Amino acid sequence: MDSSALLTGRQFPGELLTVPEVLTELRRHGITPQLQAVLTTQVALASPSRESIAKVHSAARVTGDLHRLSGTDIALVALALERQGTIVTDDYSIQNVGHALGIPFEPIMEPGIREQWTWTYRCTGCGKDWADWHEECPTCGAGIRTVRVTSSMAGGE
Repeated sequence: MDSSALLTGRQFPGELLTVPEVLTELRRHGITPQLQAVLTTQVALASPSRESIAKVHSAARVTGDLHRLSGTDIALVALALERQGTIVTDDYSIQNVGHALGIPFEPIMEPGIREQWTWTYRCTGCGKDWADWHEECPTCGAGIRTVRVTSSMAGGE
């Protein structure tokens, strides 16, 4: 479960699992007594292996979502990969990378992705495409924007 899932206060059936980094995010937002009760009684914490984190990094690099994912997001996807769990999130980049890895997801308040997208990065100045994210174009120094390359959702939502 990501932070937003826990912050909604919505009840989720089954074993609830998250990464310690989510607790850090929740503490920044402020933990209510109700949320503390849920965390204490219904949510287990676990950390993914470095191998799983590396697999998520690789998949996120391929889809073009790597720069959009926080360390917490990557750990969450890696844990779901390891435990063969379902990711509970409204974050489209988490859903996109999860889908690329064959991890099911459950949206919370939003409809969830309908297609898996692959991204590339295009310079707003010279128009050159880059496979990896840059804050500015290495060729001309202009800004970079994200551009959708492909989409697919074989057998998916």
